[in-house]
Amino acid sequence: MKSPFDDIDFDPEILGPEEEQRRSLREKLLRTTRKAARQMPFMEDVVAGYYCALDPATPTKIRAAALAALAYFVLPIDVIPDFLLGVGFGDDAAILMTTISMIRSHIRPEHIDAARETLETGELKD
Repeated sequence: MKSPFDDIDFDPEILGPEEEQRRSLREKLLRTTRKAARQMPFMEDVVAGYYCALDPATPTKIRAAALAALAYFVLPIDVIPDFLLGVGFGDDAAILMTTISMIRSHIRPEHIDAARETLETGELKD
């Protein structure tokens, strides 16, 4: 089976094995989503973007942009620290909103359905 990371040039020697990359991204995305849910009303779009990024049918440039925005969202180091109430997720929100508007035409109904299920159950699907 072809990996969603195959054509994005994620180097396993630097980032670790693919399964570790997936597990790490899932865990960090869920943890950050729970923290940001009250401050960012478009979390369904963010999670749908995750599913869009993992979909091999999504063009490589779109997948790379979505994964880069998600990485910025989940990384603990950014321009404005996320723990600052009210403004902490402001820079993350701006980047995510811009990226979502760019990839929106590639987010399919099945990505949205998977995002809704994830937000209800609290678990990301593969």
